[in-house]
Amino acid sequence: MRINEGLEKTATGKLWTLEFADSPVIATAIHDGHAVRPDINDIMALSADQRLREEDPFTGEIIRDVQNRIIVHRSRFETDLNRAKPDAVYTRPEQSWGLEVWKRPLSPDEVEQSLSFHDDYYATLETVLKRMEKRHGQFIVLDVHSYNHRRGGADVAPTPQADAPDINIGTWSMDTQRWSSVVTALGQLFASRRIKGRLLDVRENVAFQGKGEQTRFIHERFPQTGCAIAVEFKKIFMDEWTGEPDQQAITELRELVSAGAKMLESLVRDAR
Repeated sequence: MRINEGLEKTATGKLWTLEFADSPVIATAIHDGHAVRPDINDIMALSADQRLREEDPFTGEIIRDVQNRIIVHRSRFETDLNRAKPDAVYTRPEQSWGLEVWKRPLSPDEVEQSLSFHDDYYATLETVLKRMEKRHGQFIVLDVHSYNHRRGGADVAPTPQADAPDINIGTWSMDTQRWSSVVTALGQLFASRRIKGRLLDVRENVAFQGKGEQTRFIHERFPQTGCAIAVEFKKIFMDEWTGEPDQQAITELRELVSAGAKMLESLVRDAR
C-alpha cells in the first residue's frame, strides 16, 4: 500500500530521487512524499491517513516517464518545499488546513532540522537547473501537484466543475509574455487527451494560481532561461478519502505527462 511504502522510506532515510538525462525538460513531484523522520514522527498528532489526504500521492508515478525528474519522499508535514522558508514548517493550524499537526510545540532545533531539508533541496535544485541551462540554453520545469475536490467528506458532493478543472495550470510568477506560447501549447495538448474516455477540462489560474515557492524560486533565479509551470491535477486518479488509486487513470496521466514533456523538449530545441 502507498502508506506502507512511505513508512519504509522513513526507515531508509531516503530524501528524494533525482534522475538526470539529456533533456531541457524536468518534472518534479515535491509533495509526493509520505515519510517523516523518526525523531518527530512520534510527536505527529495526525494519522498516516490524515497526512495522506493533504499530500500528493501518485504524482511521483505520474511523472515517472519524464527523463529528468525529482521525486521527494519526505512529507510536506515535515517540511513543505512549496512554501517560503519562514512558513515551510507547519507550527499553527491556519498553516495546515486547520489541522493540529503536533502533539506538542516543536523545539527550535527540531524546526531548524526541518528547515535544513528546505535549504538542501533548493541548493540541489539550483545546481541541477544551472547544468540544464548550460547544456540547453533554456529549460522548462513541470511542477506537478494534485488537489482535493471532496473536502466536505466522502459522501458529500464534490467541488463544482466550474471551480475545479481536471488540470489547473498556474502561471502567477511567470513572465507570461515570454512563455505564453509554451503554456498555450501544453494546455492544448492536455485538453486534447482523454482520461478514462473523457476529455480533460484544462484551465489556467482557476483553483490555484501557481503561487508556490518552487516556481517563484525558479523564475527569480533564472528570469531569462527558466520556465516553471505549476500543474495541478485534480484527484480524479484516486479516492482522496481512502487513498485508493485508480490505476487506469494514473497510467493515462503518466502517458499524458510524458507526451507533454516530449512536446516541450521539441519547443526548446526548435527555439535554439
